[in-house]
Amino acid sequence: MLFEKIEKLQILISAIVISFALLVSVTFAAAKFVRNEGIAVTGSAYKIVKSDSGSLTFYINCEAKSKSDAYDKVSKQFPIINDYLKSVGLNDNDVEYKNVNGYYTYKYTPEGRPTNVIDHYNLTQEVQVKSNNVEMIKSLASSIQSLLAKGVDLNVNSPQFYYSDLGSLKIELLEEATKDAKSRAKAMLKATNNGVGKIKSVRMGVFQITPVDSTSVSDMGISDTSTIDKKITAVANVVFFVK
Repeated sequence: MLFEKIEKLQILISAIVISFALLVSVTFAAAKFVRNEGIAVTGSAYKIVKSDSGSLTFYINCEAKSKSDAYDKVSKQFPIINDYLKSVGLNDNDVEYKNVNGYYTYKYTPEGRPTNVIDHYNLTQEVQVKSNNVEMIKSLASSIQSLLAKGVDLNVNSPQFYYSDLGSLKIELLEEATKDAKSRAKAMLKATNNGVGKIKSVRMGVFQITPVDSTSVSDMGISDTSTIDKKITAVANVVFFVK
């Protein structure tokens, strides 16, 4: 009976020793794996900027019995538009008369069938305004509608706003995002008494250019042009060696 108890005790001790050895082995292997593979961390950085240029596109529309009459009708509206644009602070170099598009509209029979008889000609003149005065562009988008009262038929697009030094800012933000990634890696490894080593690999994420209060993100990146103030966010995916 005594020998049987001693034998069971030996088996139990052997099992404990083997389990401990396996635990040490797994822990050592895991630590070695982490050191070899490194730690992958995503860092980010952002900056709020104010657009330094803007543009507004609008269209002059008209109908006339013939193509020549339509062109003449639109041309007579140019002085009204130019005078208004100058009154808000724009000059000739800020205004570009661009594409002209037109098409014929044909008459229909009383039964609703189309015919080959021309009813009138439709013409659209595209006009684009650019300026570094972004607040003026924003205001112009709504105020230019007042020309409707003077007989100018307009369709106005939403204004677009841009930041010219985006290239330099992207480089700056990528540096800050990489620093942020290192700080995150340090925090993660602190509890394990490991340190952050050299960079093993780094990959730039997409940039998100969004309205300031927006939380939207996209795998393809976002490039907002609808707001004057923008939030530009950079992401860096970094793998550090562990030491």
